[in-house]
Amino acid sequence: MMRTTNWAWMVLAGLLAVGCGSGDSAGGQAGAARPASATGYRIGVIPKGSTHEHWKRVRIGAEKAAAEYTAAGVPVQVIWKGPLREDDREQQLQVVEGFTSQGVSGLVLSPLDSSALRRPVEEAFRVGIPTVIFDSALATPNPSISYVSTDNGKGGRLAGQRMGALLGGKGTVLMLRYQEGSAATEEREQGFLDALTEQYPGVTVISSDQYAGATRDTAKRASENLLNQYGDRLDGIFTSNESATAGMLLALQDIAKAGKVKFVGFDYSASFIEPLKKGELHGFIAQHPVNMGYLCVKTMVEHLQGKTVPTVVDTGVVLVTPENLAAPDVQAVINPPEAK
Repeated sequence: MMRTTNWAWMVLAGLLAVGCGSGDSAGGQAGAARPASATGYRIGVIPKGSTHEHWKRVRIGAEKAAAEYTAAGVPVQVIWKGPLREDDREQQLQVVEGFTSQGVSGLVLSPLDSSALRRPVEEAFRVGIPTVIFDSALATPNPSISYVSTDNGKGGRLAGQRMGALLGGKGTVLMLRYQEGSAATEEREQGFLDALTEQYPGVTVISSDQYAGATRDTAKRASENLLNQYGDRLDGIFTSNESATAGMLLALQDIAKAGKVKFVGFDYSASFIEPLKKGELHGFIAQHPVNMGYLCVKTMVEHLQGKTVPTVVDTGVVLVTPENLAAPDVQAVINPPEAK
C-alpha cells in the first residue's frame, strides 16, 4: 500500500491542481463562473452512506452554509442523497449520474471508491458541472475543483502516537482496517503504522490485513475472529472508522475484555463517550464533519461565483481522551452547537 504521510497529503494538493484546471468541454467550461438561475444554485451532496453519525453532521454543516447564502440573497439549495450502506458503489454511481442528468449547478461527493467514482466525475465535468470532493480522496488525475477533508494521515499518526504512549513504547497491537478502496481510511491506517514504526519501534503489529466491512455488525464479526485468534497476546487495538470502532467495542464487551486492552478508535459517536469515561476506550480521533459539510458548500458556491478556491481545504482533527474530554476546544468539535 502507498505510504501516506503529511508530506504525501501536501503532494495531493499538487496532483489535484493538475487535474483541477478549467478547460473547454462538450458542455461548456466547468471552471468558469456560472450565474445563479432564477431559483439559485442547486448543489447535489453525495455522502458515502446515510446511517453513520458522521454523515448526519456533514449534512447539518452543508445545510447551514446553504441557509446562510439564501439569507444573504444568494439562493442555494442542498439536495442530499447517498447510498444507505457504505459498500454500495453501484448506488453511489447512480446517484452521481442522476444529479448529472438533472443538470445541478455542482456536485459535492465523498467517493466510496477512489477509482470507480472518477469516471462519473469526469462525465459531469464534460457537461459543465464541477465537483468538490470531500472526506475521502478521488484518484488523480481528475477534474475536481477542490478536496475538502480531514488530514487523515495526521489523524492516523495521532492515533499511533496515543497507542505508543499508552503502551509505554512496547507491546503487541492489531489494526482492524475499514474496507478496500476507501482512500480516507487507508490514509488513517498508514498514518497509524508510520507513527509506530518511526516513534515506537518496540510496539509490534501482529495483524493489519483484516477488514471490518461497512457496518457495525460486519465489524463485530471481524473483531470476534481477531480476538479469538490474538486475544491472549494482545496489548492494543486500533480501528479506523466509526462502525469498526463500534463493532470492536461490542466484541470486547461480550468477552469481558473491554478496558483490559488499550483501544484507540477513529471518528466520534455519542455512544463512545460512556466507554471513554469508563476506560473501555482509551481515545478516539474526532473529525469535524459539521465544518466539513459547511466548507464543502462554501467552496462550491465560491467557485460557481467565479472566485478562486483552494485546492485542498483541511477541516481539522483532534485526539479525544478521558483527560481532555471536557476541554472547550474538544467540545467544540464533538458537540458543536449546530448538532444539538
